[in-house]
Amino acid sequence: MRANERNWDARAPIHAASRFYGADGTTPAESWFAPFEWEDLGPLADRDLVHLQCHLGTETIAFGRRGARTVGLDFSGRAIEQARRIADRHGVAVDYVKSDVYEAVPALGGRTFDIVYAAKGSLCYLPDLDRWAAVVAELLKPGGVAYIVEFHPILASLGPKPDPNRQELLLRNDYLEGRGPIDHTSTHTYTDGPELPVAAAAVYEWAHGIGEVVTALINAGLTITRLRETELLPYPRFDRMIRDDDSGWWRLPPTDTRIPLLYAVAATKPS
Repeated sequence: MRANERNWDARAPIHAASRFYGADGTTPAESWFAPFEWEDLGPLADRDLVHLQCHLGTETIAFGRRGARTVGLDFSGRAIEQARRIADRHGVAVDYVKSDVYEAVPALGGRTFDIVYAAKGSLCYLPDLDRWAAVVAELLKPGGVAYIVEFHPILASLGPKPDPNRQELLLRNDYLEGRGPIDHTSTHTYTDGPELPVAAAAVYEWAHGIGEVVTALINAGLTITRLRETELLPYPRFDRMIRDDDSGWWRLPPTDTRIPLLYAVAATKPS
């Protein structure tokens, strides 16, 4: 976790300047959301919402624009600095808090929310989902909704064939949890821009199957109300992906086997 914090501190200024996120306004915040997310979340005006592991807040500001009283939380101090600058630049009121997600309850002063949102590449950095789900439940008001939109474990398991002339995807990584942290140490970050310094290159991820995620939420006392899977991604993870005409997101070619690449789960705290 400490190594990951150093890694994301190093990534933050690179990501803030990258074309990938378009934090200067070239990429609308709403483009990071699947159309069904707004349908599932419903009207946001005058609702209290916290975005856990928000990174630069490129998605977070979309909630503020829709009228939610919005808080973004992340363990990277440099990401929080960038997020505040981005929100100020866009004139959107967001309260950003630096905290490990496991310490979110005291960091937020015991405040509770109508919506707890976690999304796209956050859960893989958490070793203990039961502890995470307990935090999520404690952050929710009675009747509140936890909404998680994550890259599908199948996506994390897939990798292109080593032969660059043949782009078939193979199962190369674990789908299920249980082996402990996976070392992905590299000076490469997934955006354009300079490489990471070697001292901050170490990064660790944990595999979490959908069953583990759903069970953790149930064990925390929440009621699962929706589970979606989609073949769409907000960016082209693999070279062979094509633009989807309806959503503007990316999908594998129609000749490929249809598999889920993203999932969403909604869970409600009993009133």
